[in-house]
Amino acid sequence: MIKIYVSLNMEQKDYILREIEKIRLIIAAIRQKLWGDKENLAIALEKHVEEAKGMLLSGADFELDMFLNLNEDESNAYIDRFEGFSVENIELLAEDISRIGFEKELGNSKKYLEKALQLYELCKAKGKTYSFERETKTDTIKRVLQQN
Repeated sequence: MIKIYVSLNMEQKDYILREIEKIRLIIAAIRQKLWGDKENLAIALEKHVEEAKGMLLSGADFELDMFLNLNEDESNAYIDRFEGFSVENIELLAEDISRIGFEKELGNSKKYLEKALQLYELCKAKGKTYSFERETKTDTIKRVLQQN
């Protein structure tokens, strides 16, 4: 009996680790898509954001447009549905969403920045370590939101 329990526990742990890595790879691909090509960034950013949304949907079944419209509690519950969203992956997603929000040419920049702030707060609540970098990003977003 003990061997079966240990075996199932290790299989579950391996599954969670694979899911975390899958989400990390999807976010890495999105980051490359959004920020890798600096030549025509302003012109192509909206197209790249739409492609990134498609990548999240097809790769992780994560609907960014719907997620952006959820309140904080709903957002946290939505994120918790995904095994692969570790604190590190949530922080990467927050960084990408905030970068989109800082692009004034795109509409809804306030919505993106508010969602990024929610994600950073979620990282703070779930994380076991304090991050100066995360706090700096949070403060920057708060300042920008207060100016708007």
